[in-house]
Amino acid sequence: MSSSDAKSITVIGSGLIGRSWAMVFVSGGYRVKIYDNQPGQSASAVTEIRKQMEELEGAHMLRGHLNASQQLALLSSYDELAQALDGAFFIQECVFENLEVKQSLFQALEGLVGDDVILSSSTSCLVPSNVFSGVQRRSRCLVSHPVNPPYFVKLVELVPHPDTTAAVMDAAHDLMSQVGQVPVRLNREIDGFAVNRVQAAIIAESWRLVQDGVISVKDIDLVMSAGLGMRYAFIGPMETVHLNAPEGVEDYMRRYAGGLTRLLASFGPVPDFCGEASKKIVDELCELIPNDQQTLTARKERRDQLLMALSKLKDQH
Repeated sequence: MSSSDAKSITVIGSGLIGRSWAMVFVSGGYRVKIYDNQPGQSASAVTEIRKQMEELEGAHMLRGHLNASQQLALLSSYDELAQALDGAFFIQECVFENLEVKQSLFQALEGLVGDDVILSSSTSCLVPSNVFSGVQRRSRCLVSHPVNPPYFVKLVELVPHPDTTAAVMDAAHDLMSQVGQVPVRLNREIDGFAVNRVQAAIIAESWRLVQDGVISVKDIDLVMSAGLGMRYAFIGPMETVHLNAPEGVEDYMRRYAGGLTRLLASFGPVPDFCGEASKKIVDELCELIPNDQQTLTARKERRDQLLMALSKLKDQH
C-alpha cells in the first residue's frame, strides 16, 4: 500500500498515545481522523501535533517522505464518532486503561463499521480475550501495543485474540511496517505480552538488588544505560548469547547454563514495591531526579531527544 492510496485510519483518543499514533500513521501517508469524546480535545490534539511536527522538521527528525505541511493536511479532528469512522479500514483505540470502557467502546464500534474493518487496541496490559469479549466478530480484532513514546520507539507488539485470523495479523503487520514501525507478533495472548514481561523481570531484579543493599539506584541504572543497554539497543538477548561464545549458542550454554541456573534459582520473591522497605529506593530516586513537574517534564523531553537521536542512528545501520 502506497501513500498515494490515501486510505483512512481512525484514532480514538487524543492523549499522548493517540497523538503519537496519529503522527506515525500520517508519516506513512495515510489519512488520519482523530476522535475524542471530550468536545474540542481532538482539535487541541491536532494543534499540539502541528507544533511537534514543525519542531521535528526543524530538527531534521520528522519521519516519512512527506514534509510537515503535507502530513498535517492528512490529519483531521472529530467530535462525532460516526463521522470519524467513515471510510476507515483500520481503527486504533487509545482510550485510558480501563477494561469496561474499552469493552463498551468496541461493542459500539462493531455496530458502526463494516465487517472488514480491523479493530485494534493500544492496551498495554489487558489481554485481547477480555478487551474484545463483547464483540461478535472477534476474528478482526487484535492488540497493537506500542512502546512509549511510539513516534521515537518503533517497536509495536501485535497480540491476537484467540479468534483473530492470520490474514488480519498479516494486514496489521504490513501496515505497521509501511508506516515505519517495527512490528513483532505474539503467537498467542499472555498477561503482560512480551515487552512488559521482560521489563517486569528487569525492574524486579533491579529493585531487589537496591532493596537488599547490593547496589545504589544510580548505579543499577548505569548497569543498563552504560552496560547492557548499549548492546541491547542494536541486538537482543538471544543474539547476545549467540555472539558471546566462540562457537555460538550451544557453546555458550555448555559454558554458562550451570551458572545461569544457579543465579536464577537464587532470585528472591517478587519485591514489595510499595511497602516500607521501598521507601529508601523512592527517596534515593527522588533525590537524584526530584519528582516535581518541571523536573520530570524536562527529563522526559531529554529522554525523547535522546531516543530521536538513537532512532536516527539505528536507521543508518
